[in-house]
Amino acid sequence: MIEASQYMAHELYGLSFREITGTVPVFEPSVRVWEVTDRDGSYQGLFYGDYFARAGKRSGAWMNTYRSHETFTGTEITPIASNNNNFVRGAPGEPVLISLDDAETLFHEFGHAIHYLVSEVDYPGLGNVPRDYVEYPSQVHEHWVLSRPILDQFARHYQTNQPMPQALVDRVHNAATFNQGYATVEYLSSALVDMALHNRATPVTDVDAFERETLNSLGMPHEIAMRHRLPQFGHLFSSDAYSAGYYSYLWSETMDADTWEMFEATGNVFDPTVAAGMRNIILAPGNMTDRAEAYRQFRGRDPDVNALLRTRGFPTDAPPAAPATSGRN
Repeated sequence: MIEASQYMAHELYGLSFREITGTVPVFEPSVRVWEVTDRDGSYQGLFYGDYFARAGKRSGAWMNTYRSHETFTGTEITPIASNNNNFVRGAPGEPVLISLDDAETLFHEFGHAIHYLVSEVDYPGLGNVPRDYVEYPSQVHEHWVLSRPILDQFARHYQTNQPMPQALVDRVHNAATFNQGYATVEYLSSALVDMALHNRATPVTDVDAFERETLNSLGMPHEIAMRHRLPQFGHLFSSDAYSAGYYSYLWSETMDADTWEMFEATGNVFDPTVAAGMRNIILAPGNMTDRAEAYRQFRGRDPDVNALLRTRGFPTDAPPAAPATSGRN
């Protein structure tokens, strides 16, 4: 699946990955390193892969940038990025088998890395996009995990070498819509309470009453609980990154669902025109251009929330829109 993710980056954006592990310093012996080059052979940066759990390593999965793209000094500085996961090693002589969720996580974090590896910003700080946009490039790249090119070439059965039957893929997609009504309302309630909490001139003194009154004003069904009660809601108070911004993942998912429908509408999940727009309008400029305007230039309109509803299995009368992009090849 590591190879599959790099194949995706090559087919979409022309990036090539040449492993150079052992020739550059690493922070842990099991870390792998790739030199990344562009379609024309020009150097793009270094990519580090720290894939396995070990004592003392924090849990979860994340992307780090040790150096970001910049040109403002007159010399181009290229990115150094890493993906960090906590996969479990296989027994001696056995393959490392990961779940579908883990595979999507691998592609998710790799999407973050791609965002930085194709960066063309002048000032390194402009590589950091707004919070409600930052998860869009990572989430949209998860869709390629279950695409036929990836399944047929890379995700073959480890014993029989057979590709995943389409009937099983269809079952996976159908199962993904299970309980989405609960999950969506659960998330939205936390997001709306979050914004209400921060949109005040005076602090809340009775948190329990504030939660109850805000949820009642939203018409929150009693059968659904908030995803996080406010005193435990670490995202809101650990830093200003997510303060009044817990909605950001859902808005990013709206854009990623809308973008995936754009690829699907072409009949080619690696459509070069859409991929060029994705790279040149969405990814490379970072925050040098207004991100809402960039999406309109890429898609020809604002994000369509109906795409997210369709992904989650909700009924909608609106059909998927035709692709429209002004990206250059």
